[in-house]
Amino acid sequence: MPAKSSKPPWKKQSPRKSRGGKSSKLSPELRELARERAAKAGRRYPNLIDNMWAAQRAKASRIDGDA
Repeated sequence: MPAKSSKPPWKKQSPRKSRGGKSSKLSPELRELARERAAKAGRRYPNLIDNMWAAQRAKASRIDGDA
């Protein structure tokens, strides 16, 4: 399990920005996954956590696909 951070994600600086890289956009499929997750939670639009969850799923599938 990852270590608990003292700051919530929305108060942290993006790791990509601190390295000087560009952020990547979610694909339409991942956007739809984030929207579905938000709808299940009773939210009208996905929040940062939903988007982070979708991006993590994409990263995990890329890692699994490369192996």
